[in-house]
Amino acid sequence: MPAVGRVQRARIDIVRKPQGSRHLLPRSSVIVCGEPVGELWYEPVDENPKAPALLLKLLFTEQRLSVQVHPDDAFAHSIGLPNGKTEARYVLSARRGGQVAIGLKRALTPAELRAAISDGSVAKLIRWRDVTAGDVIYVPAGTIHAIGLGLVIAEIQQRSDATFRMFDYGRDRELHLDNAVAVADASPPGPQAPATKLSEARTILTANEFFVLERLTLPPASSHRLSTSGESWIMAISGRLALGGVDLDVGEVALMSADSAELTSGPAAAIALVAYPGPDSATGLIEAATHLEVSA
Repeated sequence: MPAVGRVQRARIDIVRKPQGSRHLLPRSSVIVCGEPVGELWYEPVDENPKAPALLLKLLFTEQRLSVQVHPDDAFAHSIGLPNGKTEARYVLSARRGGQVAIGLKRALTPAELRAAISDGSVAKLIRWRDVTAGDVIYVPAGTIHAIGLGLVIAEIQQRSDATFRMFDYGRDRELHLDNAVAVADASPPGPQAPATKLSEARTILTANEFFVLERLTLPPASSHRLSTSGESWIMAISGRLALGGVDLDVGEVALMSADSAELTSGPAAAIALVAYPGPDSATGLIEAATHLEVSA
């Protein structure tokens, strides 16, 4: 029998932003006093942990966020940063008309992109799409993107805060013209890969060399065995869960570091997001569907 994995409840760090929200329920029970909360970051609680490869967040938007782009690993290394930033977003809730922007309406040359950033017209060139709860948006490094208002999003990303702003809707913050032009793929977006349903319980939402994001749909009062070769993040987004003795309500996260642990759902059905480093470093968080044990 595999050893019981090491599981800890993640610490929540609050990131305040004027375009954030003061009303986080029902997606988080964090109480907001003072300035709005734009992001919740989930971090290990260990004093000196091995630095995680991934960063899991909740985003809350009451205004449009900046038009921006992130570097890949090679460019990040060239300017002294440890890694680039590829990310994926899972929409938890969206008010009517909620949108995200991915890519441009038409391809631009580097000179055209530089001019569009300089005169602000890049904001009219990005391609917006409507989103609803359950949508997944994969944002590889180099993709020009933005997030609209009225959204709550769970985001998994490479552990990096490397962001180059192109347009900021009148907010008095620095733009990063040279770096943005250097790293941006100034073209229409490619197709988003569809989700892959492996079983009634398990759906792979997106997978790339940096991370895998899964959704688990668990029956009421059921028990499961989770196995992982390393870092794995588990976020409760509906119902109640317990992982290796750590209870998780909606918006709470556990970090599992190795081996295996029991995951149980409460009296109602539960849904969780699970993220872990890319496929070359893990065979999958949950054992293959034929080996997934589910008992009422």
